[in-house]
Amino acid sequence: MKNTYSEKEWQAYLQPTPFIDSDHPDVIDFARSTCGSAGTDLKRGIKLYYRIRDMIRYSPYSIGFDPERYKASWLLREKTGFCIQKAILLTAAARAVFIPSRLGFADVRNHLATERLKALMRTDEFVFHGYTELFLAGKWVKATPAFNLALCEKFGVKPLEFDGRNDSVFHPFDRAGNKHMEYIRDHGQFADFPLEKMIRALEDGYPHLFHNDGPGWPIEGDFEREAGDSQR
Repeated sequence: MKNTYSEKEWQAYLQPTPFIDSDHPDVIDFARSTCGSAGTDLKRGIKLYYRIRDMIRYSPYSIGFDPERYKASWLLREKTGFCIQKAILLTAAARAVFIPSRLGFADVRNHLATERLKALMRTDEFVFHGYTELFLAGKWVKATPAFNLALCEKFGVKPLEFDGRNDSVFHPFDRAGNKHMEYIRDHGQFADFPLEKMIRALEDGYPHLFHNDGPGWPIEGDFEREAGDSQR
């Protein structure tokens, strides 16, 4: 399938940005060491997805508004982040090995959540959930590396798999077959991370968290430990 983008548009999905710092030495080393001798974009994309899914622990408490926290190289150092940060890292790592990539965002319901997180959010709707789109085998495919294997096991849900040919975007059911998660609103795709757009979405979705008496951002907590405690 031939892409229909202009050269300028296409290059936007391959170039580094202030957030998607695919030219950072740490990102380049990470991408190359992960891909190893994988000979095709498809194989490289799959390797990057699984490495980022499981190496970086997922935590929604990593949300903050310091731009530095949304650089791919920052997450490589911290090893813990939420969906947007992990999607930025996958996008940057893909560009580092010349795979066109971009970010996508959507609002979701029935998200992986602990009782503490749901109480903080006051809703089962989670806004601006982040994922990556990779251009593989002639088409764009969605990949969501957010939820690491250990976390999924604690919640009793199947981890998201990725074959590089089909979209991998959400957990529709838990292991018992109960409806677990659904996408309810799409925000589109972006060549770079729209920080201000994310902040506005969070303000609209959770105004109470922006009051002076709120917990503030980032929120303190160990999400994976909470997940394990909730299943006991």
